Amino acid sequence: MPIVSKYSNERVEKIVQSLLDTLVDEEVSTDLALMCLGNTLSGIINNQVPEQKREAMVKNFCQALTQSVKK
Repeated sequence: MPIVSKYSNERVEKIVQSLLDTLVDEEVSTDLALMCLGNTLSGIINNQVPEQKREAMVKNFCQALTQSVKK
């Protein structure tokens, strides 16, 4: 069964494109881009997710990331 998002594809794609445009404009390397995105994720999780839910959220995110990477 496909996962249904509460956010429109258009909104998600617009935000992702904005993030990618910033990384391209700053001419960042892959490792720097991943560091910046990782720091952003850590900040979001630490500041917006209740402590008791963080571990589960991170596990779910890592699983989704692993599944989304093309093999």
